[in-house]
Amino acid sequence: MADSKNEAAWKLLFERHQILKAIEKTGYYLITSTEINAIREARLMTKFDHQSQLPRLFAAHHLSILPVTRRNYLISSFNAFHPFEPDDDVTVHKIKFPSHIESLDFRNITSESTALNCAFITGIIQDFVNDDTLFATVNGRMSSSAFDFNVRCADGQTRNVAVKNAQIEIDAGYEGARSLSLIEAKNYIAGDFLIRQLYYPFRLWHGQINKPIRPLFLTYTNGIFQLREYVFEDFRTYNSLRLHRQKKYIIDEGEPPINLQTILDVLHRTSVVAEPNVPFPQADSFQRVINLCELLFDEKALSHQQITSNYDFDRRQTNYYSDAGRYLGLIDKTHEGGEPLFYLTDKGNALFQLDIKKRQLALVAAILAHAAFRSSFLSYIEEAEVPNKGKIVEIMKASHIYGVAAENTFRRRASTISHWINWIMGLIEA
Repeated sequence: MADSKNEAAWKLLFERHQILKAIEKTGYYLITSTEINAIREARLMTKFDHQSQLPRLFAAHHLSILPVTRRNYLISSFNAFHPFEPDDDVTVHKIKFPSHIESLDFRNITSESTALNCAFITGIIQDFVNDDTLFATVNGRMSSSAFDFNVRCADGQTRNVAVKNAQIEIDAGYEGARSLSLIEAKNYIAGDFLIRQLYYPFRLWHGQINKPIRPLFLTYTNGIFQLREYVFEDFRTYNSLRLHRQKKYIIDEGEPPINLQTILDVLHRTSVVAEPNVPFPQADSFQRVINLCELLFDEKALSHQQITSNYDFDRRQTNYYSDAGRYLGLIDKTHEGGEPLFYLTDKGNALFQLDIKKRQLALVAAILAHAAFRSSFLSYIEEAEVPNKGKIVEIMKASHIYGVAAENTFRRRASTISHWINWIMGLIEA
C-alpha cells in the first residue's frame, strides 16, 4: 500500500484528470511529471517496486504505471510485476571469503552495493554465471535509449508501449567472455518485483553488443546471497520472463556445521520466560522477521509508514511482523507524531552484531524460550514430525498465551509455530 501522502495525491490526480474515464475509453492515460509535480514530487509518486506499494486506486482497478520518457508516464492495466518463485528446496552452497580482504566486513552487510561487492570478490557471481573472466563494466543511472515493446494487461489485452530516453538504473553489470550480466539487487525479502527493473536495462543493451544479456536478481538477507537468472522468452514482450535458474550461497566462516545436537544444546541452555503482554505472533515467515530486524539494525528506527511504503509489507503485515519481533524481545516501539516508530532493543542490537551462525542460534534460543514454541518443538523431536494444528492448539492453550481466546485465532497462530519450527530445523546442515 502506498504511503498516505501518495494516496491523497493520486486520488486528487485521478479526479482532476478524469484518469479512469480516459482509461475506460482508450485503455491508457499518459501523465506528465509536470502534472504529477503540481501535487507532489513525481519521483516519490511513481516508485512502486512491489505490487503491495501501489495506491488503492491503482490496485482497485488493476492499474500500474511505467515511465516512457524522462517526463512522461503511462498508466494502464499492465501486468507489471512478477512473483518470486518458491525457493524452499534450493540448496545453500558455502563459499570462502578472501583472507586478504580487510576493508569489507562480510558479517556486516547493510546495503545492496556492499552485498554486490561481497558477491563479486568471493566469486559468487562468477560461479553463478559460470565465467571467471568477469569485469565490472556498467552501473548507475542512464538513459534507456529508444525501443518499443508489448505488454500483457490485466484486462486481457496486449498493448504496445514506446519508450524513449526514460531513466533507468543498473545496480551492477559484469561482462565476461560469453555474456553481459545485469543485476538488480535488494537487501530485503519480497514476494514480487517490478519487471521493469530487469526489462528496461535488458532492452537497452540487447543488440548493442554481440553477447547475450543475462538479467539477474540478487537478494541478500541473514547471510544468504540468492541469485536468480531470468530469460525473456520473447525479447519484445515485457512480461514474457521466465525463471531460468536460481542458487543460494553463504560465506563459510570455518565453524562446525549446525546439527540437531547443536539445536538441542541451545534448548537445554535456554530457560522459559514469562509470556509477554504482546500479541502472539501471526507471522509465518521467520525469515521476514529476521529481515525486518536487519532493516532496523541498519536504519536505527523506522516508522510504521516507512516499513509499509518502502518494503514489501502491507499495513497488516507491518503489524504482524513488528509484533513478532516485539514478542521475541528484539523490537520495541514508541510513538512519534502519533505514529508508531520501531527500533531494536538492546537485546536485538546485540544479537545482530553476532556472526551469522551465532546469530542463528541466538534466534533459536529466543524462540524456544517461549513455552508454546518449546513444547511444540519437543513434540517434533519425539514424533519426528511437526505436530498438527490440533496438537499445537492444545499446547498453546496450556501455555497461557496473551490475548488469544477464539478457536480460529488459535489455529491461525498455530500456523506460525509450525513454520518457525520448520525454520529451526532448516538450519541443520546436511
